[in-house]
Amino acid sequence: MSDTLIRTSKFLSLILRHEPGKIGLQLDPQGWADIDELLRCMRPHHRIDRALLQRVVEGNNKQRFAISEDGRRIRANQGHSVAVDLALAPCEPPAQLFHGTATRFLDSIREQGLLRGARHHVHLSADRDTATAVGRRHGKVVVLSVDAGRMHAEGHRFHRADNGVWLTDTVPPGFLGNLPDDAEGAASGVD
Repeated sequence: MSDTLIRTSKFLSLILRHEPGKIGLQLDPQGWADIDELLRCMRPHHRIDRALLQRVVEGNNKQRFAISEDGRRIRANQGHSVAVDLALAPCEPPAQLFHGTATRFLDSIREQGLLRGARHHVHLSADRDTATAVGRRHGKVVVLSVDAGRMHAEGHRFHRADNGVWLTDTVPPGFLGNLPDDAEGAASGVD
């Protein structure tokens, strides 16, 4: 992805996930924004046209964004800190999911589990490679396994975003595997 596409993708993430008001944009209750309005509101802040927007959406390997079937609206697939209802139906997860994080968070994770923080959900990956890539963004990476099957059986709800990211409210410590005793052992959590 070129620098222009990366910068545009990051700006879109900021606007569609966290701060639509920064450019005077309003999201509907499901997180959708009218594309023409988005482009108009972005103009003073970031140079973008419909073709560049389409390239960002199609070229994003994490599939962060979705365009509606009629091609008139756009939204982030997950990761919001603003109030939206993505209208994702609860579903049964695979038996095991993964979460990539930085070793500096291990003490808190050991104590509290995985918390959603400012976002609506904890994000989980279906494979170790994706979790590793996510964790690398935050520092020295450790990949934790999540006993999602047991969580689901015990009443925890899961949703799957359109881009394949698994979402849940929290992961209590008892459902986490590959949780090293200390940061030194964290390297063992990465393949």
